[in-house]
Amino acid sequence: MTHIVESQSISGVFIVHLSSFADERGRFMETFRKEWFPQRSWEKIQMNRSESMANVLRGLHYHFHQVDYWYVQSGLIRVGLVDLRPLSPTYMASQTIEMDGGNGSGVYIPVGVAHGFLALTDVIHTYVVDNYYDGGQDEYGVAWDDPDLGLDWKISAPPLISKRDASNFRLRDIPVEQLPK
Repeated sequence: MTHIVESQSISGVFIVHLSSFADERGRFMETFRKEWFPQRSWEKIQMNRSESMANVLRGLHYHFHQVDYWYVQSGLIRVGLVDLRPLSPTYMASQTIEMDGGNGSGVYIPVGVAHGFLALTDVIHTYVVDNYYDGGQDEYGVAWDDPDLGLDWKISAPPLISKRDASNFRLRDIPVEQLPK
């Protein structure tokens, strides 16, 4: 039976422990159901697939009009989350979660929570979002290594990051109109 628990660190983040059914033929797992999550709507569903090599770091990103649900198909990632919602009871709380394609878990990330991941191995990661990609109109970022965020990535070597993510500002330098309300 799928078991869903709210994060003890960040309000509105849900960790999903998925049920797996295996026999001599292989394994079956239901990875997403819209009814699992307390959110406004899943009318515009888009599913994406990301492949990353070991030591790639993606993020931190956040949105005003999109929630994410992540599932790792194969490999191992360390997810970094920071609550940027000033009216949230967990404002500025941070959390890391390890997700392994072999253990069957997902994570629901609400609007206004910055999110990213470090690929600890080569990884295939799928994510469902509740809004169609809009050409970057709802794509915001904050520096993954901003010391004010309190994320402990446990990095031993400099990660591989995109030019876009490398150009993200520290939180204190982001214009207020580009921050969650």
